[in-house]
Amino acid sequence: MSIVPREAQPYQGRRAGLVSRSIAGVIDGVVVLVALLAGYLAVNGFRFLISPRDFRFSEASPLPAVATGLLLLVGYLSVAWSTTGWTYGCHVMGLRVVSRGGRRLRPYVALLRAVFYALFPLGLLLCAAGSHRSSLQDLVLRTSVIYDWRPGQPL
Repeated sequence: MSIVPREAQPYQGRRAGLVSRSIAGVIDGVVVLVALLAGYLAVNGFRFLISPRDFRFSEASPLPAVATGLLLLVGYLSVAWSTTGWTYGCHVMGLRVVSRGGRRLRPYVALLRAVFYALFPLGLLLCAAGSHRSSLQDLVLRTSVIYDWRPGQPL
């Protein structure tokens, strides 16, 4: 008996399309935003513990906040892709990021892919353009995002 749902079996191992990948990306974006907010609250909570009488929430300047968010996103994606092949968003959508040979990404490839992903998010739109369903990141680094509903299976 397969753990892959019967309806999903024909898609198992095939390249994922724009909609599935976009939904996974939105979920991952929310994960990073929650982590960023938790970090902001933790820093301010620590400041409150040190000096409760003079406490005021620190101002979150846009440029450092965006830079921190991008660094956090790149770190989250590269660690997830190089260790398991999937982020939380990928797990929810049944996706896995793999190398050309179908294996887990090497750490430096995962890092480069995460940087491309963070800096060129519109590169994902190439998925809709061709039958290969490859984003700009996939084309440059020879990676793929496939449907894989078996998260416990090693690559």
